[in-house]
Amino acid sequence: MAKRFSVSEYTEGILSGNRVLLSRAITLVESTLPSDQELAQQVLDVVLPHAGRSVRVGITGVPGVGKSTFIEALGLHLVQEKGHRLAVLAVDPSSQRSGGSILGDKTRMNLLAAHPAAYIRPSPAGRSLGGVTRSTREAMVLCEAAGHDVIFVETVGVGQSETAVHGMVDFFLLLMLAGAGDELQGIKKGIMEMADAVTITKADAGNELAARRARAEYQNALHLFPLAASHWSPVVTTSSALTGQGVPEVWEVVQRYVQQIQESGYFQRRRQEQNMHWLHETIREALETRFYARPEVAQQLAGLQQQVMDGRKSAFGAAEELLRL
Repeated sequence: MAKRFSVSEYTEGILSGNRVLLSRAITLVESTLPSDQELAQQVLDVVLPHAGRSVRVGITGVPGVGKSTFIEALGLHLVQEKGHRLAVLAVDPSSQRSGGSILGDKTRMNLLAAHPAAYIRPSPAGRSLGGVTRSTREAMVLCEAAGHDVIFVETVGVGQSETAVHGMVDFFLLLMLAGAGDELQGIKKGIMEMADAVTITKADAGNELAARRARAEYQNALHLFPLAASHWSPVVTTSSALTGQGVPEVWEVVQRYVQQIQESGYFQRRRQEQNMHWLHETIREALETRFYARPEVAQQLAGLQQQVMDGRKSAFGAAEELLRL
């Protein structure tokens, strides 16, 4: 059985940059055991004053767009050229049948994973919304307390993950492909409105012209959307993770954005709004967990579910009956 560390051992290890204790602490916040959750919250309370000083970047895109390859290229630029300490929270798709997950991001980002200034944490998506785990935000706080000043949150790129990640980061980067047909037909307005920047990936190997064309089309489309609350006009770039072309420029866009919203005061307001959002999300999740854990609910639930499936009772009626218990 693995050793169970104390709160002080966890916090001292995290604040000193101990990667083993950081990983163990993230495992704690991912655990559903009540004893682990209690310990995790105690650790979070201690390290919280040391968090919040990073730039948080959400990165999403459809499967096949090359998220892991792009993240490794940008990450190596940050740790090797810019002197940053980077943490990548990569959420892997989970099987809905077995709950299993490949957790292959460390394999795909082997160069970045080997760098002492980078920390990669793959986590199974489980059944959480859009692949963003319940504990992603807490893991982000732990990584910040450990001294990582840039946090990437990579999503599985499906479902509602974009909305969930957008609610926990400062900058939202959307990766898109060119040359796969009519690009504008594939635009989802909601995703595009959330994006602070779009980069057309794989702009290499003869695909440069298509990437430039797609860049112009996306930039024109973005001009049709109303200006965001940050008063930032989204930027579209092209990049190649294989050649490195355009990768540093993406980080320059992030820096310009962060500087603008810090000067305007939007950065702090956004962080405060996110904290309030996650307060209410945490309350909702805790109430749901406690509701289903009640013995009287567990006793009645199976029978009511069967009645709803058989059409003998409406879902609304069954829910109301359970809530009155």
